[in-house]
Amino acid sequence: MSLADENADEQNPYLRDPPTDFASIEDLTEDEAKRQVRLLREAVREHDRRYYVENDPVVADRTYDALFARLQELEDAFDLASPDSPTRSVGGEPIEAFETVEHVTPMLSIDQSGDEEDVREFDDRVQREVGAVDYVCEPKFDGVSMEFVYEDGRLERAVTRGDGREGDDVTKNARTIGSVPQKLHGDHPEFLAVRGEVYMPKDAFQEHNRERIERGEEPFANPRNATAGTIRQLDPSVVADRPLEVFYFDVLEASDLAESHQEELERFPEWGLRVTEHVEIVESAEQRSADQSSGDQPQDAIEDAIAYRDRMLEARDDLAYEIDGTVIKVDDREAREELGRTARHDRYAFAYKFPARAEVTPIADVAVQIGRTGRVTPVALLEPVDVGGVTVSRASLHNPEEIAEKNVNIGDTVRVQRAGDVIPYVEEVVEKGSEGHYELPDHCPVCDSAIERDGPMAFCTGGLACDAQLRRSIEYYASDDGLDLEGLGEKSVRQLVDAGLLESVADLYELEREELTALEGWGEQSAANLLAEIEAGREPPLAEFLSALGIPHVGPTTARELAREFGSFDAVREAAEDDPESLEGVDDVGETVAEQIHDFFSSEANAAAVDAVLEHVSPQESELDAGGDELEGLTFVFTGSLEDVTRSEAQETVEAHGANATGSVSGNTDYLVIGESPGQTKLDDAEAEDVPVLDEDEFRELLAERGIGLE
Repeated sequence: MSLADENADEQNPYLRDPPTDFASIEDLTEDEAKRQVRLLREAVREHDRRYYVENDPVVADRTYDALFARLQELEDAFDLASPDSPTRSVGGEPIEAFETVEHVTPMLSIDQSGDEEDVREFDDRVQREVGAVDYVCEPKFDGVSMEFVYEDGRLERAVTRGDGREGDDVTKNARTIGSVPQKLHGDHPEFLAVRGEVYMPKDAFQEHNRERIERGEEPFANPRNATAGTIRQLDPSVVADRPLEVFYFDVLEASDLAESHQEELERFPEWGLRVTEHVEIVESAEQRSADQSSGDQPQDAIEDAIAYRDRMLEARDDLAYEIDGTVIKVDDREAREELGRTARHDRYAFAYKFPARAEVTPIADVAVQIGRTGRVTPVALLEPVDVGGVTVSRASLHNPEEIAEKNVNIGDTVRVQRAGDVIPYVEEVVEKGSEGHYELPDHCPVCDSAIERDGPMAFCTGGLACDAQLRRSIEYYASDDGLDLEGLGEKSVRQLVDAGLLESVADLYELEREELTALEGWGEQSAANLLAEIEAGREPPLAEFLSALGIPHVGPTTARELAREFGSFDAVREAAEDDPESLEGVDDVGETVAEQIHDFFSSEANAAAVDAVLEHVSPQESELDAGGDELEGLTFVFTGSLEDVTRSEAQETVEAHGANATGSVSGNTDYLVIGESPGQTKLDDAEAEDVPVLDEDEFRELLAERGIGLE
């Protein structure tokens, strides 16, 4: 494809789902090359930021490598090198939550490739510049690289790599890791700065992800992300509870340097520093000729290094930790110094990368996810695999019936696909690693209530008494389809539940300002805004309240029809409990939905939860008779507390006269109506979308112009 085609809309095509089928260098003009370099630098910087700082990459490693290689290729071919190019730095600024510390010596990366030809070119360059050398071959760990500094044998600080020259001081967190010695053993140097890789073992990662899913939290994409997210936690106790380990693999600086890397690695265990057992020394042909008496011509060291990489590729699935290649290092320190470094790379080492796992991968475990309505969804926890350029570590198994049909179980090797290029799912079993298929547990892993089957589906019977359903129920209660309580998203709800402030939906109405402001990230204004939102929702329209309860199959449309038919909450509840057949006469409610509504209100746990909410909330009786079409085609969004009417009453009024009332501002919104303490997010969105903002008086004037009163 041409560069013009790639950038036709002037948006950067290399930020999301970037193409890697680049036009030939020979087909580009200098202007086209300059434009592509500009876009690639912008994209690589953003991907560096997402990877190093946010720990939330949006492209797979091999895709990033392709973008970076293309940038280097263009800079070299068109002489476009620049001091501020990402190819001249490691990338990523340290986050502000920790003190920034300069490294003892720069922590540079190493050149890398998955092509054998590039590995041989590295060896040719080394031999040209320093002659024949021995190499040390090691696994390339897929974790978080850190500097550990010891003075007089005591750990002084642990610092993330950051931008290669300075990083985040995470010493308190590092001290909680069992394989980080607080004091060195044996005859150690007085001063030692050593480089190590912090990682989460694969089994521990799968167990941690399973627990997160069952708690209703978002799982990590892979062990590296889990490690990076853990080591930057502000609370060291959180780090201590997570299973991190460390391998040490290089001396950055020391008061007593060894003559070779092999000698360094041999000393590490003596000092209490953990090293991998998968280290091999490959000697040069000259060295082996001197060591052996036969006249056979020994092969070059690089051939043994390549063979080592091939063996590790075969063995990587059996390792307890993730590796994504091997590292070939010049052993002799004097030769290393002679080889030197670039602004980005140490020139004495090269990483021979593995190809990405593509689509086929083993199932390491199965987690049970509990949805808002209690639906049980089994989730396969996978050895991370590349699917369409995206790293996938979990995939839906949908339901027990599908598991049985596909005969899927833990230990099986499966083919993974992405539905609509978004949701990963297990397509088929490629190789059985176990007998039979996975069976759901009899009880919910969250609340221990019984799990019951309903046709092909399974449900937890715990209702709102189940913490997983509780968290999602509160999120839904506050969502656009519920009462639209701005400021209560997934993250804030999780924080409030974890802090013990929300043990039921009803607890929303008992939150106090002091409790909120005591939490991280909450200030006086944000606490006041949330409490104002909650207060404004104490008299919600019946339809919104019914939808907010999260009754299975009762969304906003069905809730509106129920409100229109029965007029009051008591009438709906009475019909559901005592005469469920009467529900079937309502539009959008058939036999199955009627039964679900009956089951919801008949549950003792749900009934108690609803009664607790009703102590704080008075749903309005429904008055949804059509008022006309004076506002037809208009879309309103409301935020903040109105003075003389509730926000819900205002929404109901505009809807009764033909308009739409939605919960979020978009390009389709015609007016944002603001009351006291409006939500800043909606105000920002209105400004971005150029949506007119009306205060309450202006809103009333608009209605009056169309003959509509607001009472």
